[in-house]
Amino acid sequence: MNQADLKEGERLDGLPSQGVNIIQNPDMFSYSLDAVLLAYFANPNKKGRGLTVDLGAGTGAVGLFYAKKVKGEVALVEIQEDLAKMAARSTALNALNDRVSVIHSDMKNVFDQVKPGSVDTVLCNPPYFPVKETTKQNEDEHYQIARHEVAIDLPALAQVANKLLKNKGKFFMVHRPERLDDIFATLTARGLQVKHVQFVYGKADREANMVLVEAIKQGRPGGVKILPPIVAYTDQNDYTKQVQEILYGEPWTLD
Repeated sequence: MNQADLKEGERLDGLPSQGVNIIQNPDMFSYSLDAVLLAYFANPNKKGRGLTVDLGAGTGAVGLFYAKKVKGEVALVEIQEDLAKMAARSTALNALNDRVSVIHSDMKNVFDQVKPGSVDTVLCNPPYFPVKETTKQNEDEHYQIARHEVAIDLPALAQVANKLLKNKGKFFMVHRPERLDDIFATLTARGLQVKHVQFVYGKADREANMVLVEAIKQGRPGGVKILPPIVAYTDQNDYTKQVQEILYGEPWTLD
């Protein structure tokens, strides 16, 4: 790993199991457990030897965590220049410039640099909240774009993913369970058939607060599998053994 060049207000956050450190500025945006779990959940074809695109990559956490378990190239697409620059520096920090690139672009314009139908896998940790007249949005621009569907909404995201992917390519996303009906309807309408769903619970006795979704472009309808749940915390507010293994255990392997 190379030397970190941190600027004022920045810090390093790491994922020990993957040996990856990410440059972040908490005043802009910081990744959380959903990014880690999405990268862990993503199970691409051919052990990830093809091209992967991480849409709305932020500081690059999802794509960089994922890059360490695959063989192919990864493109991190981020609309915000400050975050894209941090992602580029984190890529260099982790000595992944040979396989990971950063594209500073609105994801709707990514086809200027990534050929439609050329991508094997698409990852996305999108903004969770739709914008309505009654929506109370975060005043900070970085958080607003990351959390609310300001720059792109779910239908437009699904359309971009479909256009990027080869037939039978895979789309992986983390979202909120309360949007699950929207997710199924939106993905199906755009040729992305949901195949695997995994719910994440803060604690075992609470409702799920995250859902991980895998869909296949031009996949056969039906046959959705619900995977065993992930529970994040014990009653003592410590990480469960399952999550500790994801964060601090052996490097991830693909099926």
